[in-house]
Amino acid sequence: MTDFHDEDALVKEVARHFLSSRGRKLRLGIGDDAALWKPKSGFVTILTSDWFLEGSHFLRQRHPPDSVGWKCLARAASDIAAMGGTPRCFLLNIALPAAAIGKWLNGFLGGLRRAAKSLDCVLAGGDTTRSERVLISVTVLGEIREGQEILRSGARPGDLLYVSGTLGEAECGLRLLRKNGGRVNLKNIAMRKHLYPEPRVELGRWLAETNLATAMMDLSDGLSTDLPRLCAGSKVGALVDPERLPTPHGMDRESARQLALHGGDDYELLFCVSPARASLLPAKFRKLRLTRIGEIAAGRGVRIIGKNGKPEPLRAAGWDPFRQED
Repeated sequence: MTDFHDEDALVKEVARHFLSSRGRKLRLGIGDDAALWKPKSGFVTILTSDWFLEGSHFLRQRHPPDSVGWKCLARAASDIAAMGGTPRCFLLNIALPAAAIGKWLNGFLGGLRRAAKSLDCVLAGGDTTRSERVLISVTVLGEIREGQEILRSGARPGDLLYVSGTLGEAECGLRLLRKNGGRVNLKNIAMRKHLYPEPRVELGRWLAETNLATAMMDLSDGLSTDLPRLCAGSKVGALVDPERLPTPHGMDRESARQLALHGGDDYELLFCVSPARASLLPAKFRKLRLTRIGEIAAGRGVRIIGKNGKPEPLRAAGWDPFRQED
């Protein structure tokens, strides 16, 4: 289908891509005024919502439509992973210009369907409208056994600070995509991570089930911007060792370090572990590297070990849509 004569036809086209995705707990999905979800006994519900906007989060002329579909769900599901939960269903709100209805929309829905299948997270409903640009809002509903949820507020002075994966890779992939004029090379790890990020759901769930992490969040806006948020939630400070950062390959050390500190869109997990239990944490979780990058400190503020070996303030220079640059 390349065009739609009304909104109902568009909704039917969206639903057609997800006909086989009905979940066992989704009692009623697309087709009524609202969806019906039946939570499992002994579990609490996690809710999160995320914008994905043309011009701010993706470029329609550069990013493949299927990657936009994949990423809009993956990045929202990462918030569920950051609390140790499991994504279960989602709502899709999308505004489209006429030029995006047809080939672009079909590609988008294909990527969204693949992400939903990968996460075992079903489409429960949403809304559609017209706009001059593509505007996407995704709300994900997840669940976790009551009492296992990991919050930002549980860190204590002396806890060790860890991250999963490699930091700065997604930003490196974005730069490469721009440099290549939008040509996609999925053999490149950094470009693949930028276009098709993988929320660390299994790791988050494992950390919750084993009660290893005292506090946790996902890294969406960059370490230098997100770590202060975790510290604020726990009313603590932190000290980062730049020599320990898991940095991207193929660039000089200082450039790689800056990307690891400030690059966004990685969707890795940032978490704290008590020193008494740190020996229980493996170096890798199912081939995913886990790296100690510092520790939680008393007081407030995030500091980094400087070139002279002394701690100095770490400036928040990651993604912030409201930051006014000098």
